[in-house]
Amino acid sequence: MADQEGKMDPARRQSRVTSFDVAERAGVSQSTVSRALSGSAVISEATRSRVLEVASELGYFVDERAARLRRGHTGTLAAVVITKPGGNARDVNPFSYALLGGVCAAAAERGLEVLVSLQGDEDKLFGHYVERGQAEGLIVIGTTLNRPAWDYFRGIGETSELVAYWGSPLGDLDWVSSDNDAGARMAAEHLAEQGCTKLACIGSRGGTQRQFAERADTFLARAKELGLGAQLVEIGDEDDRHDQGRAAAERMLADGFATDGVFAVCDALAFGVLEALNTAGRKMPEEIKLIGFDGLQAGELSSPTLTTIEPDLDQAGRLLVEAVTSGGPHSGIRRVPVRLLKRGSS
Repeated sequence: MADQEGKMDPARRQSRVTSFDVAERAGVSQSTVSRALSGSAVISEATRSRVLEVASELGYFVDERAARLRRGHTGTLAAVVITKPGGNARDVNPFSYALLGGVCAAAAERGLEVLVSLQGDEDKLFGHYVERGQAEGLIVIGTTLNRPAWDYFRGIGETSELVAYWGSPLGDLDWVSSDNDAGARMAAEHLAEQGCTKLACIGSRGGTQRQFAERADTFLARAKELGLGAQLVEIGDEDDRHDQGRAAAERMLADGFATDGVFAVCDALAFGVLEALNTAGRKMPEEIKLIGFDGLQAGELSSPTLTTIEPDLDQAGRLLVEAVTSGGPHSGIRRVPVRLLKRGSS
């Protein structure tokens, strides 16, 4: 109750204000408060103004989530970032965080919130957000190095149309992906334009990351079309991409492959290549030019700064969100446009 000066009783101030409190202070019914705050046309402007004034005085805010649930909508999307088993937030590839940012921005444009979960351990996987009414759709991204997790979320997708994927090792899952062909062609053409004649591609064709194979195949084919020598340097099974890139570059140098232009099929690999070339005293871009793929902001801080192929992650986020909110059938992979960001390494 309020005192004679209109101030709230201290005991009530400590409790959560409800629509019944607003109704009591405004001298109307609780249903009138609900209608006034929802914009119902049956409520007079005078009554609406009074209710809004009292709600503001009491610090009452409409529980939008509860209101959406009553209308049959959660107003929420779920996003799962797959990590390596036993991994934590620090182990997640920065690209996944950048892509997640694009998803959150696209969801916000539609008035949706995003429930984010990092999952890696096989016995703790969970994806039934839609079935439990916690979300209106599910977006799955993350490392390809956790096949059991991808198998699990593939099963989720088989029972629901409201699941979209990015970057899976399972070739038929991805709904949205970078335009790998266009990006790899850009890389080969840029190195050719910079005067390179003997190219190396740091990547793989037979690993768990299908996008790596697409980028490597197109790069090598385009180099051949341009009349350039080109060789694939396969990455190994080191624990992370940086170490894979470093080790591959070290093998390349030890084998005496005299390359003057290198394309690493992702930026994380490229950072390892940078380390190996710097350690070996190879000058970039004077002796060797290097291009990565992913557009990670960390490339702005490397030495030298990393030239890279950048996918439009804002568009990627919009396409992923659209895939789980449009209600239409899945019609094949949507490719996200890419562009070349020229920096100091080329």
